[in-house]
Parts: sequence; C-alpha cells; structure tokens
Amino acid sequence: MPPLTVIFSPFSQLGIDLGEAHIIRNAGGVARDALRSLIISQRLLGTREIAVYHHTGCGLVTMTTPGLQKLVKDADPTNAEAGKQIDNIDFLEYGPDLEKSVRDDVQFLQNSPLILKGTKITGWIWDVETEKASQVV
Repeated sequence: MPPLTVIFSPFSQLGIDLGEAHIIRNAGGVARDALRSLIISQRLLGTREIAVYHHTGCGLVTMTTPGLQKLVKDADPTNAEAGKQIDNIDFLEYGPDLEKSVRDDVQFLQNSPLILKGTKITGWIWDVETEKASQVV
C-alpha cells in the first residue's frame, strides 16, 4: 500500500484541539460536494460556523470533468458499466482562480436554504508551501 500523503492537517496547523471542530474533506474542498455532511454537522452536532478552505497546488485546478472521465475509461476500456457511470459524475472542477472558487463556495453556502440562517461562513486559502492561511471572505 502506498504511503498516505497528508497535505493539510487542520488540527495542528490551525491550532485547533481535537474535538473543537468538525472537519469535512473532499476532493477540491468543493462546498456543493460537502453539503450533505454540512447538513448533518449542523443538525446533529450543532455546527454554527463554517470555514471553507481551498489549498494551493490542488489537483482540481488542472483537471477537468472530461479529462477525469477519460482517465477512468482508459484505465479499463473493457468495463462498460464503469464507463457509463463515470459519464454521470461532475467532478466540480473550478479552474486556476482559487480566490474565486473560495468566494463562489462561500456564496453557495450563504444562499443555500439547507444551511441554517445566522451561520458564520468564511473562506480561506491554505498555502501549502508557507503553511499559512489567508482569509478571502
């Protein structure tokens, strides 16, 4: 098994003690993809503050949905079912503008009727080289 690469360890790098935050992760840090988990976090765990983080060097910046679909199909061209199913997946790529992607995610959450009113929502970029966060929203 290849070693696990941890790009961002929010507890230690942000000075958060274990149990002080509910960390939800997904490829690209895309809010739409995390919505189900955010609903559970708010309704069952009492979360009232959301911090959206995207990081420099993210692979989703350079990938596209068609490119990822092709990658899966090319890996096993004989698997027709995988080929059909992958065509139904949107990888929610967001291009090279990290600040825009963070602003878009914050706006999406602020406008979502599924996020509790009054929730504090901020947006950040984590620089993997400097290990520092900068607030965008």
